[in-house]
Amino acid sequence: MGENRPDTVAVVLAPTHTARLACADTTLVDRLTEQLAALPVADLHIVPDEQGLAEELRQIAKIAKGAAAAGAPLAVLAGDVVAHTEALAVLLEHPSRSTGALVGPRVANPACTPVRAEHGRVAAAGNSFHQVDVPNATFRGVFQVGPDQVKAFALVADELAGLADSGGLGAAGPHEAADLLLAGLVRSGVQVRATGFGRLRCDRVTDQAAADLALLRLDEVDEDRVRLDAAVKQDDGFFTTYCVSSWSWRLIKIADRLGLTPNAVTGISVGVAAIAAIWFSAGDRQSQLVGAACLYLSFVLDCLDGQLARYSRRFSPLGAWLDATFDRVKEFVVYVGLALGYAAGAPMTGVGPDGIWALAAGAMALQAIRHMIDFSYAGAVTDAAKVGVSWARPHRSLAMAVDSVRSTTDKSTEAAAVQRENTIVQLAGRLEGDTATRWLKKIIVLPIGERMALIAVTAGLFNARVTFLALLGWGAVACLYTLTGRIARSLS
Repeated sequence: MGENRPDTVAVVLAPTHTARLACADTTLVDRLTEQLAALPVADLHIVPDEQGLAEELRQIAKIAKGAAAAGAPLAVLAGDVVAHTEALAVLLEHPSRSTGALVGPRVANPACTPVRAEHGRVAAAGNSFHQVDVPNATFRGVFQVGPDQVKAFALVADELAGLADSGGLGAAGPHEAADLLLAGLVRSGVQVRATGFGRLRCDRVTDQAAADLALLRLDEVDEDRVRLDAAVKQDDGFFTTYCVSSWSWRLIKIADRLGLTPNAVTGISVGVAAIAAIWFSAGDRQSQLVGAACLYLSFVLDCLDGQLARYSRRFSPLGAWLDATFDRVKEFVVYVGLALGYAAGAPMTGVGPDGIWALAAGAMALQAIRHMIDFSYAGAVTDAAKVGVSWARPHRSLAMAVDSVRSTTDKSTEAAAVQRENTIVQLAGRLEGDTATRWLKKIIVLPIGERMALIAVTAGLFNARVTFLALLGWGAVACLYTLTGRIARSLS
C-alpha cells in the first residue's frame, strides 16, 4: 500500500440458526474466518447471539471503540454470508479504506435485506423494523466502517442496544444485527459507499439447502478471470479499449509473477518513452517508425501499471502522483525529440527548424491548458459533492420505522435537478444512449490514448510538423468541446 496503516478489525456475527450450517468439512462461519485470513485483517472477533440482540450490539460497540483507538477500519460480516473471497476483497482491500457495504441486485431472498442506492451511496437500509422507501438493491451482509467513522459507529451500536433493551426495534432478532447496524450507520448521516461485486457471488443463506446451492454457484464463476477483467478500466477511450486493453490484460499476471510493482512499471514506461524520443530525434524515416513503435509500447506499459495496481491492489498516493506526473513528462519529452529530429533534417527554408519549436511549444501549452481545465473541474465537482453530502443527509431517528426524508427532501431535490438541466446536458445524456455517438464523444476530446496514436501515426508516416499541427487542430476542438460541456454542466 505504500503506507504503514493498521489492518482491519473484523467482526463475524455468528447467529445460532446458521452457525452450524455445513460447508464441505467445516461450517459457514469457519469458512468466513478462513477467507478473512487471506485479507488484510489483523484482529478477528466472533460474536455469537446466544445472549440476545442488545448484548450482541454492546459487544460490537466495545470492539468498535477498540478499533477507533487504534485508528483501524472495522469490518462487520453476517455469519450467513456465502461469498467469493474476491467479493470480500473488493470492499475490504479497497485502497480508500472508506465506509462501504456490499450490495447486489434485488433477489427473492428474505435474508438479503432491501436498500436504496443513489449516486453510488447507500441512501437507506432496511430490516424487519426499519423500512426503505423505493428499494432498488439488497444488502449482502458485509460492510466496512472507515477509520474516521468507527467512533460514530460505536455510538450507533450503543444506541441500537438501548432500543433493543426497551423493545424499540419491534420484532428484530439477533440474526439481524448486521442489517440494523447498517441502517443505523446510514441514518446517522455517515456516507456509505454502495459496493457492487459484478459477476462474483455474495449471497446470504437461511438453511442448509440454501447454503449448498450458494456454494455450488461459487464454482460457476472463474474468480481469477473476474479479477483480471476488473483490473482493466471499463470506461476508457476508444483506442485504449480496442488497441491496448483488449490484450494487455495478458501481461498483468506475468508482471505480477515477476514481482514488478506498479511504480516499477511506471518507471519502465518512462524509460521506453525516452527511447522513443531519442529515435524521433534522429529525424530519418526508419528512426521515426521505430520511435512510433516505442511510443506505443510505452503507452501499453502506462496502461499496465494501473491494471497491475488494481489487480494486486497495491495502491499508494505516491504511485498515483507518479503516474499522473510522468504521463505529462513522457508526452513532452517526445515533443522535444520530434522537434529535434525535424530541426536536424528539415531544409532551412520557410518556417524551417525554428518554426517547429514554436509549434512544439504551442502543443505543450495547449495540452497544459486542457489538463488545467480537467483537474480544476474535477476538483470543483469533488468539493461540491463533499458540501452537498454534508448538508443533504441529516441524522434520522433510529426509533422510527419509516424514513421520511426520501419523501420530502430527496424527491423535491431530484425534480428540481431535472428541471434545471439545460439543452446541452440533455443532449449529452441522449448521446450516451447510442454506442456510436458515445464513442464519438470519447474520441473527440482527444484523450491520452488517441493522442499517443495520433503522434505515432503522424510522426511515423509524415513528420513532426504534421504531428504538431494535428495536435493543435484536434486539441483546440477538444478544448472547446470540453470547456462548453463543463460550463453547461456547471450551470445545470
